[in-house]
Amino acid sequence: MKRREILKRLAGTTAVGALAGCVGVSETDSTSTPEEGGSDGSDESDGSEETTTQQETGASVPAGTFKLWHQRAEAEKKALEQNAEAFSSETKHTADPAEIADLRKKTTSAIPAGQGASMFDWAHDWTGEYYQNGFLSDQSENLDVDLSVYTEPAQKAVQFDGATLALPYAAETVGLIYNKDLVDEPPETVAEMKAIMEEHHDPDNGKYGLSYPLNAYFMSAWPHAFGGYYFDESNVELGLSNEATLEGFQFVLDNFVPFQPKDTGYGPQASVFLEGNAPFAINGPWFLGDVKSNEIDAGIARLPSPEGDAEPKPYTTVKQLYFTTRVDDDEAKAAATRAFAEWYTTSTEVLSNNAEEFGYIPVYKELANSGDLPAAVEGFSKSVKLGTPIPSHPKMGDVWGPLEDAFNSVKNGDAELKAAFEKAEQNIRSNWE
Repeated sequence: MKRREILKRLAGTTAVGALAGCVGVSETDSTSTPEEGGSDGSDESDGSEETTTQQETGASVPAGTFKLWHQRAEAEKKALEQNAEAFSSETKHTADPAEIADLRKKTTSAIPAGQGASMFDWAHDWTGEYYQNGFLSDQSENLDVDLSVYTEPAQKAVQFDGATLALPYAAETVGLIYNKDLVDEPPETVAEMKAIMEEHHDPDNGKYGLSYPLNAYFMSAWPHAFGGYYFDESNVELGLSNEATLEGFQFVLDNFVPFQPKDTGYGPQASVFLEGNAPFAINGPWFLGDVKSNEIDAGIARLPSPEGDAEPKPYTTVKQLYFTTRVDDDEAKAAATRAFAEWYTTSTEVLSNNAEEFGYIPVYKELANSGDLPAAVEGFSKSVKLGTPIPSHPKMGDVWGPLEDAFNSVKNGDAELKAAFEKAEQNIRSNWE
């Protein structure tokens, strides 16, 4: 049976049972560390990969075993394990998920040593670095799934230098979260939002108009809205000090900072919304678990538009299943690894469950465009459709810190806008050299 036929059959099976839980927390919350050795996820056993199995159609296909490393929180981990069991039962391939506490450390040490898993689960921002370091395998010529079934940002995220290095299953970005006890309808424009923030802003009594952590990721929508950019990975070019980018940073300073608590770090900003002391929060799906725990009746909408034709275009992060160079060890392992990735990223049942239980935003077009997403996910999905993936070029990692230092120096009155970001660009280029 060809992998495409397997995908169709699996799409009709019950992949995941009912799961208790709430919207997912950050993948970095995992705490257990598997010890070294083949049985704990640090390497893959090839013992069963030379056998074959008869599918119901009578067609003979290799029965492969592959290891999938991940760093998921507990409820998401259980869902993945159930997915793997369903896949293994239906195809006779064996998918073996293994939780890794420090996934970056493990992948960067094991893979170059010819050890480790043939697949791992992480956001797309490692793509360029890992490919250039020889950790990933280009599967462009081997996949039965056409990338056109995924949203355009997701298609871009899994590729680097023309190579297809992963398959995408979900996206994350920031959106507008509003307290329904304070706001009847979400604003469509920033001007409408400001009117509501002004009504509720009373810092002397612990009330604020907005909860909004001001780091580079969270702020990205506004420089992009005016045509600016942080880093152009196609030309390896910085854009922090160009006119459009500066206009976006100034927009944040003028329209949002006056309505926030003075400390714009994540914790202080999150708390004012969770305590019911702000009508709005700009945050991501990872925040919804805390919102639910604090019994805030919240709605989610796309970010409001600035004046004119500008649209907010926040950075998006794409969750994906990476193919490592271990996938090339033998044909059976490769077949199993690809089959799981193709199924997991296109099964509407798996993806719908992930959206419902964990707030994952689907990037599979059939589901993303269906109108059948949970209300919370639908709001974030609209922001994802406007957004742009974080550059996966290795040099992007040097941009975040200097950018935030420059913005904070301007916000605190210690520097002028253009001068601060010109200095940031100098620091970044110095780091590159």
